[in-house]
Amino acid sequence: MINNERLLFLNHLAQTSKNPVLLQVHDANGIYVSDNNGKKYIDLISGVSVSVLGHKNPEIIKAVKEQADKYMHLMVYGEYIQSPQVQFAKLLCSLLPSSLNQVYLVSSGSEAMEGALKLAKKFTGRTEIISMINAYHGSTHGTLSIMGNETLKNPFRPLLPDVRFIKFNYWPDIDKITEKTACVTVEPIQGEAGINNPEPGYLQQLRNRCDQTGTVLIFDEVQTGFGRTGSLFAFQHYQVVPDILVIAKAMGGGLPLGGFIASVEMMQCLAEDPALGHITTFGGHPLSCAAAIASLTQLTRENYIRDVPQKEELFRMMLIHRNIKTIRGIGLLLAVEIASEIDIAGFREKCLKHGILTDWFLFCDNSFRISPPLTITLDEISLCCKLLLNALDEY
Repeated sequence: MINNERLLFLNHLAQTSKNPVLLQVHDANGIYVSDNNGKKYIDLISGVSVSVLGHKNPEIIKAVKEQADKYMHLMVYGEYIQSPQVQFAKLLCSLLPSSLNQVYLVSSGSEAMEGALKLAKKFTGRTEIISMINAYHGSTHGTLSIMGNETLKNPFRPLLPDVRFIKFNYWPDIDKITEKTACVTVEPIQGEAGINNPEPGYLQQLRNRCDQTGTVLIFDEVQTGFGRTGSLFAFQHYQVVPDILVIAKAMGGGLPLGGFIASVEMMQCLAEDPALGHITTFGGHPLSCAAAIASLTQLTRENYIRDVPQKEELFRMMLIHRNIKTIRGIGLLLAVEIASEIDIAGFREKCLKHGILTDWFLFCDNSFRISPPLTITLDEISLCCKLLLNALDEY
């Protein structure tokens, strides 16, 4: 059975790399993933920042089952009044600044960013888009166009025209934003570049320049949202409010869900001239929204977000090793840079042997990712760090 599934996987599922991990998952619970041999692994990836409340969260499972008993997919999103969508949108907007008061629900982060780009162009009547070098916003044609890495883009050209790039944290580039610019897209904390925090005042200066030029400021919080950095959203650390907030990953409590959020005034331009300016079949799926309500309710009710800084501190305190050069990031979104002579792919394999699931970054090949469920305990962090240090001892 196990070998057969491995063969079926290789033969019938499209591969994203020449050397897939081939971990055969049997079960997942809390911070652990178990394979078909019963071996348990600490999940330091959490589905790339998706499972913030851990695997098999009972409140989320209960909410999904209850909604499945009522109805699942009904109609293309945006026409029928469906309680899970309405209640989730109400809850989410109640936790955001007043200017972010209307949600367009989609199925993924890439789709959310596509919608945000369309909204900015429609609202401003402009075409120029400015993105950041080493930015990652998804893999669809539109999001690929604003990806700040040429290697991944070149095989798929031509892409969207009128896209410009500036360097994150490089202040002189801010002046390249002009009255021709429809929008600036930025991750408040760069993710696939290896977790780079903004310099003090940088995001505020972006905000100021966008205000001066009438440019829409889009924050991509697909990876940083829902408590991962120690606040519900990363922009709250810097007290800079975007015009459009793009979210996904942890949003659905483990089910597919994304969204872009803006003001009612801005969102209205998608409903006319033409009507159906943006549509989605599965966006705001009732099961995903039910899971999202349960997840966000639990996340804001318990102390998981409040405890993130303490957990970050423990990781930083324990991960001291001759082969660790630095740790970047904030909260439970960290990049551990290791010695240049260590192959990061080989290190990931060693971590697997020690019972740790980790990963590297698309645009930073000397660091590994720490992004566990926020439910991870201090004792579990201590165990995790010991296993990571054991893996590093082998070099």
